Amino acid sequence: MSVARQLENLKDSLARTERMPLVFLGHGSPMNAIEDTAYSRAWAELGHSLPRPRAILVVSAHWMTRETTLVDVSAVPRTIHDFYGFPEPLYQERYPAPGAPDLAREVTTLLASHHAQEDDTWGLDHGAWAVLKFLYPEADVPVFQVSIDMGRDLDYQLSVGRALSGLRDRGVLVLGSGNVVHNLRAMRPRAAPLDFALEFDALFADRLTDRDFASLSNREKLGTLLTTAHPTVDHYLPALTIAGASGAKDDLTFMTDAIDLGSVSMRSFVFHAA
Repeated sequence: MSVARQLENLKDSLARTERMPLVFLGHGSPMNAIEDTAYSRAWAELGHSLPRPRAILVVSAHWMTRETTLVDVSAVPRTIHDFYGFPEPLYQERYPAPGAPDLAREVTTLLASHHAQEDDTWGLDHGAWAVLKFLYPEADVPVFQVSIDMGRDLDYQLSVGRALSGLRDRGVLVLGSGNVVHNLRAMRPRAAPLDFALEFDALFADRLTDRDFASLSNREKLGTLLTTAHPTVDHYLPALTIAGASGAKDDLTFMTDAIDLGSVSMRSFVFHAA
């Protein structure tokens, strides 16, 4: 079944709406979920400006699969504390939003060409709930996650975004959560931004502004700068999903464009329909 036909089938459950924005948030340390930081304040402010969606689809750096794209169809997604060695209050955090099982199953069909399968065991990892608690603090908007396939090359995630783009016209907010630069090995408390982090962050912003997604998904062209900025690309792929879902006429806005801990870009961006 073609993507166009699959989107037509969504009309039965989701009527057409004004085109929703696309959001990518650099989530950084889990501590941002419980501390008053420039990042958490910016996420809360963004939440006030966003339209209320019918549902939220999250692509997080922390749900990695291989040779498949999983879609969470659980009715009540559990809050996952996928980190270690942090203060106890962080483990007490819960984001009790409902799932969207029917829509999630439709998305599984929509992503059939990306080897999508249903999953009811995941829930919401901290890449999702740590930012959603500021965007929609009442946890009253249905939400579900879609995994990133680590067995594919970078341009594959662009194509996932393109397949999801039509959901924007059905009231679905597509949210990516990761980091434009993410090198934990180089991370140091209170460190000044490292040169490679500044360079890759600026390159990404320039290429995204130019809509040069081919360059952003070309490992050979990005070379060692990519492998230094991302020893693994899990935090990079959600940014490509959001880029792939964007349209040429969308307005692009950047926010929180700082480098944290020397080697983690907190750059976030939003595509608004023009």
